[in-house]
Amino acid sequence: MASVRATISEQGQASYSDAYYRRLAIHRGASYLMLPLFAAQYVAGQQLYAHSDAAPLWAKTVHRMGATGIAGLFAVNVVTGVPNLVAGLRDPRDRGRRTFHATLMLAAAAGFTATGLLSERAETSPDDRDLHRTVALTSVSIATIGYLSMLDWFRRE
Repeated sequence: MASVRATISEQGQASYSDAYYRRLAIHRGASYLMLPLFAAQYVAGQQLYAHSDAAPLWAKTVHRMGATGIAGLFAVNVVTGVPNLVAGLRDPRDRGRRTFHATLMLAAAAGFTATGLLSERAETSPDDRDLHRTVALTSVSIATIGYLSMLDWFRRE
């Protein structure tokens, strides 16, 4: 198996593999789905939070589909992002920002996992519904900060 690390030239320039750039394209492309998924989850989740079992069918359907979409998105982005993070560890350009982004996104992924684990209990218990919502909104906030941190606005070059 080929090394996933970048090679650094004598001039300090990093050189990455074709696989790195393929993973990066997939990672970025999938990331564009994140904020719309969060918005749909929020709208549907508000209906479920307010009306519980009496919530409209569309809200239940959208919330389940959105949760599945977020789980899939984070799985794809972990599988593509972690190898690229490892590949770029020796590259000093933007290392802090990439590490900050990865840390937040992995924390958000853990939070979304906890949110999913709380979902069944949230259907029947108001206290668990509050906890489910709090963990979900905290995870959304952490992921949104992580997402925004990778925008060019924050690049120091």
